[in-house]
Amino acid sequence: MDMKVTTLYNPALFMAVLLFSSTASAYDPGMVEEVCKKPQFRDLSIPIYQEPEKTEVAPESVFTFLVSSWADPHSIKLTAKNENIDFTVESNNSFHRVKAKLPAAFTGQYVRINVSAKAAALGCSDINGWLIKVAEK
Repeated sequence: MDMKVTTLYNPALFMAVLLFSSTASAYDPGMVEEVCKKPQFRDLSIPIYQEPEKTEVAPESVFTFLVSSWADPHSIKLTAKNENIDFTVESNNSFHRVKAKLPAAFTGQYVRINVSAKAAALGCSDINGWLIKVAEK
Protein backbone atom coordinates (compact mmCIF):
# COMPACT_ATOMS: atom_id res chain seq x y z
CA MET A 1 0.00 0.00 0.00
CA ASP A 2 2.84 2.37 0.75
CA MET A 3 4.20 1.52 -2.66
CA LYS A 4 1.10 2.83 -4.48
CA VAL A 5 1.11 6.14 -2.57
CA THR A 6 4.76 6.63 -3.44
CA THR A 7 4.14 5.78 -7.09
CA LEU A 8 1.20 8.19 -7.33
CA TYR A 9 3.05 10.87 -5.38
CA ASN A 10 6.19 10.88 -7.55
CA PRO A 11 4.48 11.72 -10.87
CA ALA A 12 2.50 14.48 -9.17
CA LEU A 13 5.69 15.89 -7.66
CA PHE A 14 7.43 15.62 -11.02
CA MET A 15 4.61 17.54 -12.75
CA ALA A 16 4.62 20.24 -10.07
CA VAL A 17 8.39 20.74 -10.39
CA LEU A 18 8.16 20.75 -14.17
CA LEU A 19 5.33 23.30 -14.16
CA PHE A 20 7.14 25.56 -11.67
CA SER A 21 10.47 25.45 -13.53
CA SER A 22 8.92 26.30 -16.92
CA THR A 23 7.02 29.21 -15.38
CA ALA A 24 10.13 30.53 -13.67
CA SER A 25 12.23 30.28 -16.82
CA ALA A 26 9.60 32.21 -18.82
CA TYR A 27 10.46 35.45 -16.96
CA ASP A 28 12.57 37.82 -19.05
CA PRO A 29 14.10 40.80 -17.20
CA GLY A 30 14.45 42.59 -20.55
CA MET A 31 10.68 42.86 -20.75
CA VAL A 32 10.70 45.34 -17.85
CA GLU A 33 12.89 47.73 -19.83
CA GLU A 34 10.63 47.50 -22.89
CA VAL A 35 7.60 48.38 -20.80
CA CYS A 36 9.29 51.48 -19.35
CA LYS A 37 11.17 53.30 -22.13
CA LYS A 38 12.48 56.44 -20.46
CA PRO A 39 12.92 59.69 -22.38
CA GLN A 40 16.44 60.55 -23.52
CA PHE A 41 18.09 63.98 -23.62
CA ARG A 42 21.03 64.83 -25.90
CA ASP A 43 22.87 67.35 -28.08
CA LEU A 44 23.01 70.38 -25.78
CA SER A 45 24.08 73.26 -28.06
CA ILE A 46 26.18 75.14 -25.48
CA PRO A 47 29.41 73.77 -24.01
CA ILE A 48 29.31 71.85 -20.74
CA TYR A 49 31.74 73.07 -18.07
CA GLN A 50 34.67 70.67 -17.71
CA GLU A 51 38.17 70.72 -16.31
CA PRO A 52 40.75 71.65 -17.51
CA GLU A 53 39.11 73.61 -20.38
CA LYS A 54 36.83 75.64 -18.06
CA THR A 55 34.71 76.70 -21.05
CA GLU A 56 32.28 79.52 -20.30
CA VAL A 57 29.00 80.40 -21.98
CA ALA A 58 28.01 83.95 -22.91
CA PRO A 59 25.41 85.58 -20.62
CA GLU A 60 21.81 85.16 -21.78
CA SER A 61 22.82 82.54 -24.37
CA VAL A 62 20.11 80.82 -26.37
CA PHE A 63 20.51 77.04 -26.25
CA THR A 64 18.81 73.96 -27.61
CA PHE A 65 18.79 70.23 -26.91
CA LEU A 66 16.87 67.20 -28.15
CA VAL A 67 14.39 65.01 -26.29
CA SER A 68 13.41 61.58 -27.64
CA SER A 69 10.23 61.38 -29.70
CA TRP A 70 8.51 59.00 -27.26
CA ALA A 71 8.53 61.70 -24.56
CA ASP A 72 5.35 63.68 -23.97
CA PRO A 73 6.32 67.25 -25.00
CA HIS A 74 3.79 68.67 -22.51
CA SER A 75 5.60 66.97 -19.61
CA ILE A 76 9.01 68.57 -20.26
CA LYS A 77 10.27 70.71 -17.37
CA LEU A 78 13.39 72.87 -17.54
CA THR A 79 14.97 74.40 -14.42
CA ALA A 80 18.21 75.89 -13.16
CA LYS A 81 18.98 76.94 -9.58
CA ASN A 82 15.42 75.91 -8.61
CA GLU A 83 13.93 78.38 -11.10
CA ASN A 84 11.77 77.42 -14.07
CA ILE A 85 13.26 78.42 -17.41
CA ASP A 86 10.88 79.39 -20.21
CA PHE A 87 11.27 77.32 -23.37
CA THR A 88 9.63 76.38 -26.64
CA VAL A 89 9.30 72.92 -28.16
CA GLU A 90 9.38 72.03 -31.84
CA SER A 91 8.39 68.42 -32.50
CA ASN A 92 8.74 66.03 -35.42
CA ASN A 93 8.64 62.23 -35.78
CA SER A 94 12.26 61.80 -34.63
CA PHE A 95 12.62 64.15 -31.64
CA HIS A 96 11.45 67.24 -29.75
CA ARG A 97 13.79 70.24 -30.00
CA VAL A 98 13.74 72.37 -26.85
CA LYS A 99 14.89 75.99 -27.18
CA ALA A 100 15.52 78.32 -24.24
CA LYS A 101 17.53 81.36 -23.13
CA LEU A 102 19.68 81.61 -20.00
CA PRO A 103 18.23 84.15 -17.57
CA ALA A 104 20.33 87.31 -17.01
CA ALA A 105 20.44 86.49 -13.27
CA PHE A 106 22.84 83.61 -13.98
CA THR A 107 25.60 85.89 -15.31
CA GLY A 108 28.96 84.98 -13.74
CA GLN A 109 27.63 81.82 -12.06
CA TYR A 110 27.94 78.07 -12.28
CA VAL A 111 24.56 76.70 -13.24
CA ARG A 112 23.18 73.20 -13.55
CA ILE A 113 20.47 73.04 -16.19
CA ASN A 114 18.01 70.28 -15.27
CA VAL A 115 15.49 68.73 -17.62
CA SER A 116 12.83 66.12 -16.95
CA ALA A 117 10.12 64.51 -19.06
CA LYS A 118 7.66 61.63 -19.01
CA ALA A 119 7.27 59.03 -21.71
CA ALA A 120 4.01 59.33 -23.61
CA ALA A 121 3.25 55.64 -23.00
CA LEU A 122 3.01 54.43 -19.38
CA GLY A 123 4.33 57.69 -17.92
CA CYS A 124 7.89 56.55 -17.17
CA SER A 125 10.07 59.58 -16.51
CA ASP A 126 13.72 60.53 -16.48
CA ILE A 127 15.85 63.48 -15.38
CA ASN A 128 19.13 64.75 -16.80
CA GLY A 129 21.24 67.86 -16.49
CA TRP A 130 24.36 69.71 -17.55
CA LEU A 131 26.73 71.94 -15.59
CA ILE A 132 27.67 75.19 -17.32
CA LYS A 133 29.64 78.30 -16.33
CA VAL A 134 28.09 81.58 -17.44
CA ALA A 135 30.70 84.25 -18.14
CA GLU A 136 30.71 87.76 -16.69
CA LYS A 137 29.41 90.53 -18.96
